[in-house]
Amino acid sequence: MAETLVVNEIYLSLQGESTFAGLPCIFVRLTACNLRCSYCDTAYAFTEGDKMPLADALAKVRELALPFASAKGAQRLPLVELTGGEPLLQPNALPLMNALCDDGFTVLIETSGAHDISKIDPRVRRIMDLKCPSSGEVARNRYENIPHLKATDEVKFVIGTHEDYDWAKSQIAQHNLAAICPLLFSWVAPLAAHQQDKSLKPVPAGQHPLTRKELVERIVADALPVRFQIQMHKIIWPPDQRGV
Repeated sequence: MAETLVVNEIYLSLQGESTFAGLPCIFVRLTACNLRCSYCDTAYAFTEGDKMPLADALAKVRELALPFASAKGAQRLPLVELTGGEPLLQPNALPLMNALCDDGFTVLIETSGAHDISKIDPRVRRIMDLKCPSSGEVARNRYENIPHLKATDEVKFVIGTHEDYDWAKSQIAQHNLAAICPLLFSWVAPLAAHQQDKSLKPVPAGQHPLTRKELVERIVADALPVRFQIQMHKIIWPPDQRGV
């Protein structure tokens, strides 16, 4: 593996979102993103990172997984998630995911939905956003990805306003998403002042914020086939802490 990636951080923590929430997970956070969602809480990954050979990234993941070996030496491997930034901006994310799957890891990728997911190893579980209006990036959704979704994938809507909710509800119906894979509704957690990167898009005019409680009540009232989620790691650790 002579290829390299620009890596922001690799660390072991708890999976805070998705249907895998609560399980140990090794995160490989890659540098760079071409979107600037209004609520982004990892703006530091837009530019911060170091070039790393793929072999070194794989070795670091294996090292972090060592505590999960049983007394008999058999591996009970944690999850591995590629996140960012936007991991699909770096072509060498694909061979890294292939190698991790070959090692027996359950591999997840968090992707914005603005890039082609069809080239990802079919063993990888793809958690794909559909960007809602308040993100400021709704025009970047790549709807060509929807036919490539499988039952092992997940579609995530990050919802901060009533308009987001109505839009997400319409997308689920229009594309019959509930028949394809699990659907996630993630509430937008407010950013601390120092997280509000100047490059982030503003929330478009005419949006009306909704609370966590309001989001849950609307899901229940409409009997939507979705999983509500809060970023678990932000409840356990300070919401702006890195490496968790």
